[in-house]
Amino acid sequence: MAQQRRVQLSTQRPTSTVCVLGTELSLDVRGSAPKGAVAFHVQGTPGVKLYVVHESQSIKLPSSVSRWPLATGTEVLLAMDALSKDVGDEKVRISYFAEAGGVPVGRAMLYLTCVEVSLDADTSRSGAVSRTLLDKTTWTWGPDGHGAILLVNCDRDDPTGEKPDNRDTAIRSYADLKDMSQMVLRTRGPRTIFTGHRLVLHVDYSDADKVGVFYGGNSVALEEYKHVLGGSKLAYAVKPSRHQEESIFYVEGLAFPDVGFSGLVAFHVTLLESPEKGLLETPIFTDSVVFRVAPWIMTPNTAAPLEVFVCRWVLGEPPHPSRCWISPHISFFLPSMDDNENFVAAVSAMAEKAKCPLTVCPLPENRQDRWIQDEVEFGYVQAPHKTFPVVFDSPRDRGLKDFPIKRILGPDFGYVARKAPEGTSSLDSFGNLEVSPPVTVRGREYPLGRILIGSSFPRFGGRRMAKAVKDFLFAQQVQRPVELFADWLKVGHVDEFLSFVPAPDRK
Repeated sequence: MAQQRRVQLSTQRPTSTVCVLGTELSLDVRGSAPKGAVAFHVQGTPGVKLYVVHESQSIKLPSSVSRWPLATGTEVLLAMDALSKDVGDEKVRISYFAEAGGVPVGRAMLYLTCVEVSLDADTSRSGAVSRTLLDKTTWTWGPDGHGAILLVNCDRDDPTGEKPDNRDTAIRSYADLKDMSQMVLRTRGPRTIFTGHRLVLHVDYSDADKVGVFYGGNSVALEEYKHVLGGSKLAYAVKPSRHQEESIFYVEGLAFPDVGFSGLVAFHVTLLESPEKGLLETPIFTDSVVFRVAPWIMTPNTAAPLEVFVCRWVLGEPPHPSRCWISPHISFFLPSMDDNENFVAAVSAMAEKAKCPLTVCPLPENRQDRWIQDEVEFGYVQAPHKTFPVVFDSPRDRGLKDFPIKRILGPDFGYVARKAPEGTSSLDSFGNLEVSPPVTVRGREYPLGRILIGSSFPRFGGRRMAKAVKDFLFAQQVQRPVELFADWLKVGHVDEFLSFVPAPDRK
């Protein structure tokens, strides 16, 4: 249903207003009627579509009825299908009549200017922003779904930077812009209308800390891109160019879906009209578009390898200060019987055979913590315009705690972490985090598999994965986790008793 706005008329002076393409105006014919008037006649120029709603029926004009009673419930609706070439180039005239007589007792004149205001994103998921008949304010999953997608800009495109790109409000490279989703504001019609009205781009307060919006105006120079929305900035007044009909904004995600955040974010643009100087501006049109922040998707071990990571451990070096390889909360120390040079050499040979890059984490960086599988888990984020891997850093924070952000985070390689304020157990190591290949469960398909985590029976005192990590995994929605009983093992990791390997029949 088209947006509708009520317009007050006057028989004392002409009224001027804007009609936004795709909307309706309801004319207040009864409120402006002069004393003694009981009927009215309405006519408009060819660019205006007029309807009279009388006795619950909508009648398109012109019709066989020349005069309409000023009865309760009678209203005039209008719409316009074509943009105006000049301000006020279309008109509507309302003539009022008394009980008897052919001479009008008053006239109200309305001058109309039709413009287009549209806020668009890649709701069709084609990889480009285009106009669409799809509802921009709804979002549906799946290959046949619709709705714009936003990536958390959690990589670090600037090699000299120290933090992920989503932790600042600056654009330092064009590669950074390519990680973002475009949002296009289209304004068409007489340009003087947009100098006399205000266009405001705004975001809801509850969404503002989840997104950042950048705008470069008419320039493509990197230094001209400014942070205009997000964080403490809830609104931005847009000044459309006199020579360009499109204003392109770049949107980045700042946060993944989590407790209290479904991943949906709405942006709005509102056209404001100030009837007279000194009066408050009146919103006359609002358009909205909804994005969903792309979830973190965990990759299964059955996928083709892209890079291999391994830690080097040397005999005779002291262990990590926690004095144990399992968990600071487990009181015994399990030393290695040898170094792992043969293991590193074997992995290197396999990686070379598979033509897969190998990264060896040296002692100064792993601090005798060789369990890199327990420190990190790899996944990715994906939108029609961009896909990049994202490493998930566990809250175990042992010798390898700085390795993910110092050595893995980089251009087109993102980083996300969750802490455990209540303290960690062995179940918070990511050897306790696996994902299945695609699976169907009770008729429901999981094309990206299901996450598997080890846990205890639901009893007081049993070990469980940290709430912050579990909440994060469940909030991604696409790989709904399954908890498996693993507390019967000393370490309690799901990868100690379960893995997946390819098979010809996929079973």
